[in-house]
Amino acid sequence: MSGGQPWTGRRLHLIGVGGAGMSAYALAAHALGAQVSGSDRAESAYSRRLRQRGILDASIGHDRANVPARADIEVVYSSAVPAENPERVEARERGLRELSRGQLLGEISALRRTIAVAGAHGKTTTASMIVHALRGAGCDPSYLVGGVVGSTQSNAGWGSGEWLVIEADESDRSMLALSVEIAVVTNVELDHHATFGSLTELRDTFRRFLARPACAVLWDRAEVVALRQGPTVAYDLDSGVRLSADGSRFRWKGQEVRLPVPGAHNALNAVGALEACLVAGADAERTVTALADFRGAGRRFERVGRTHAGAEVYDDYAHHPTEISATVAAARTLDPGRVVVVFQPHLYSRTATLHRQFGEALAGADVVIVLDVYPARERAEDFPGVDGRLVARATADRAGGRPVYWLPRFQDALGVLDGLLRGGDLCLVLGAGDVDGFSRTLVGDADGRGRADPGKGVP
Repeated sequence: MSGGQPWTGRRLHLIGVGGAGMSAYALAAHALGAQVSGSDRAESAYSRRLRQRGILDASIGHDRANVPARADIEVVYSSAVPAENPERVEARERGLRELSRGQLLGEISALRRTIAVAGAHGKTTTASMIVHALRGAGCDPSYLVGGVVGSTQSNAGWGSGEWLVIEADESDRSMLALSVEIAVVTNVELDHHATFGSLTELRDTFRRFLARPACAVLWDRAEVVALRQGPTVAYDLDSGVRLSADGSRFRWKGQEVRLPVPGAHNALNAVGALEACLVAGADAERTVTALADFRGAGRRFERVGRTHAGAEVYDDYAHHPTEISATVAAARTLDPGRVVVVFQPHLYSRTATLHRQFGEALAGADVVIVLDVYPARERAEDFPGVDGRLVARATADRAGGRPVYWLPRFQDALGVLDGLLRGGDLCLVLGAGDVDGFSRTLVGDADGRGRADPGKGVP
C-alpha cells in the first residue's frame, strides 16, 4: 500500500479537527487520498497548519451547515464532541455514517505495521522518540501522535516505510479498536475516572489490548508485565543514569545514550522507545545516535521563552499527580532559583478524585498558582462543590508555608505573576486544557509581540 492512496474518493468531515489527535487523522486521511473537511469551536495551531498546507478549510464554530451536502460524507467525531453536537445531529438525521476517532484510527492502523504506545503517562514523548529514532535509522515511519514532534514540527506524517507509530488511548477504550503488531506500555495508572470505576477495570482493558500484538514492550513492573501473555520485552532504566541540566546519560545494550531532554522519566521513556525500535528491526546504534538530538515533543517540558523579568517559562501537558511530580523533578535538574508552577486542573471528575494527590505533587514547587478547572466534555453542574479550590487547599496543606494562590481567571494569575516572577525562576505552566495559550502570553511582552487576550481560563 506504500505507493497508493487507498482512500481516494472517500470524503470525511472531522468534528474537533483543531485538536492534536484529530488534526493528525486529517493529515493522514489526506495523504491516503481522502477529501477532508472539518470544524472546531475555535482556531488552533493545528487547524492553522492544516489550512496552510491546503489540506482543509476548517469551519470555526459548530453548525449543521458545516457538514457538506453530500450523501457519501462520513462524519468523524472526537471523544470531546457529545451526541447533541449540531453536526452530529445533522449526520444522524441525514443517515450519514458516523465514526468515533478511535474507529478511524483503527482503520488507519490496519494499513501499516503498527507500533502503538499506551500508558497513563509518557505516551506522546515515547511515541515521538520512536518516530525520531526510526527516522534516524532510515526507516521513514508514518506517525500520528498527540503533540508536535520536535524534529519534524508536525504531529503526523505519512512516510514511505513499513511502520506506523501511534498512541493507544485508554480514556475511552479506543485502544481496543487498533490493529497493533508491537505494543508499548509505559505504565498503568488510573487516570480517567469517568470511564473506569476501578484500577481492576482499567487493568482488564490493558489486558485485552495486550492480548493481540505479536510482541509487547512493557515497563518492568510486576503489575504491568502480568497483563501480558506472550512474547514480551521488559525494560527499565539503568541505575547509573546521570541527570543534569543538559539532559541525561545512561547505558543501554552496552552503549551510552545521550538524551538532551531533562528528567529521569524521559530517560525511562527513551529506553522503552529504543526497545520498541529494536523489535521493529531498526539498527540499535543508529537509533541511539538519533536520540542524541531528540528535540522533545510539543507541550512536553517545552521551553516557551523568557518573561520580561528574566524567568524561564516551560509548558507541559502534565494533568495527573504522577506527571506533575516528574515534571517538577525535571525542572529541578536545571538548577533554577525557584520553581513556580501554574496549574490548570483538567476535568471535574479527576479533580474530585485526585485533589489530595495533586496537592502533594504540587507542593514540591516553591510557589504554586492554581487556576479553575478546565471542564472539557464535563459540566460544572454535574459536580457541585468541585473547582480548583480543592486543589489549592490540598496544596497549601502540604506546602509547609510556601505560597499557594487560588486564582481562577487567567487575568488574575497574570497580574500576580507580573510582580512575582524574577530572573533565575523557572515557571512551569501545567495542564491539559487551554493553558498553553497562557504560557505564551507570559512571554509575550519579552518577545515584543504584546500580550494576547488571556481569556478566563474556563470557556
